[in-house]
Amino acid sequence: MLPPLALFLKSQQVELFLNQDWHYLYYILIYLSMDIVSKKKRSEIMSKIRSKNTKPEIIVRKFLFSKGMRYRLHAGKLPGKPDIVLKKYKTAVQVRGCFWHGHRCKLGSSPKSNRNYWLKKIMMNKKRDEKNDRKLKYLGYRLLIVRECDLKKNKYKKKLNSFC
Repeated sequence: MLPPLALFLKSQQVELFLNQDWHYLYYILIYLSMDIVSKKKRSEIMSKIRSKNTKPEIIVRKFLFSKGMRYRLHAGKLPGKPDIVLKKYKTAVQVRGCFWHGHRCKLGSSPKSNRNYWLKKIMMNKKRDEKNDRKLKYLGYRLLIVRECDLKKNKYKKKLNSFC
């Protein structure tokens, strides 16, 4: 069965809109920008997004391990539970997703629906990150932040090599 968007696009309504005044295109654009899955399905999708052991985190861990470094994961005694802690070097590595942590890059695009909710959530994530980063530095830890876009461009290897 076709999703509602595909059915709408195949229907005669689009042709009718295009033959009439241009402002009907505005309504088509609004319809196209709406979420095409139900609230229940969107909730299911969002519930599968993990906060630990993500693919970007595993890539960084494998790289560090290949360099002979040993580490602890999600150290609960440190502020913000850093993803990777290199105790020997008193270094914490945070692997951050560009969307969730408000990084301004191609991967950190702003949400299309429910913007107020998401922008507030991302802003709160950034504030929490700043607070935890300050606390880690106060405890004497060096902090390295690896962003999702660094992994895509393979910048992370150079960053990790120069840091540790």
